[in-house]
Amino acid sequence: MAEVVEVLVPGGKATAGPPLGPALGPLGINVKAVIDEINKKTGTFNGMQVPVKVEVDDKKQFTVTVGVPPTSALIKKEAGIEKGSKEPNAIVAGNLPFEAAVRIAKMKIEGMLSYELKTAVREVVGTCVSMGVNVDGKKPKDILKEIAEGKYDSAIK
Repeated sequence: MAEVVEVLVPGGKATAGPPLGPALGPLGINVKAVIDEINKKTGTFNGMQVPVKVEVDDKKQFTVTVGVPPTSALIKKEAGIEKGSKEPNAIVAGNLPFEAAVRIAKMKIEGMLSYELKTAVREVVGTCVSMGVNVDGKKPKDILKEIAEGKYDSAIK
């Protein structure tokens, strides 16, 4: 029966220390080979926490599956900020271009509750509300209203 280890690792910078090393060590596989594979696959997500699943079969062969980082991490990267606002309704932490919100929605749509890109974009903009990040220089709640009115339909394809 296959063993499965699921962890969050820093993109491109996984190490044999916790949480990976202690989880993989007892499985009897080459931990360095697994770490190298994870770092190769997560290099594009440098600086973000990335969900990784390592499956080890009975023959000690492993498969690494990389997920997409959380929406908030993608927003922080695209907006060029380190963290969200302490007071989301009062202090603006950064600005996210609308095109970036669409890109993030396309990356995350498989794991979202949305079936359509438009509602996935609304979810991303909704995350901006709680993080205190403006979208196209406007408050995210205003952008949500404009999406509902159809003003961004041409940008959402």
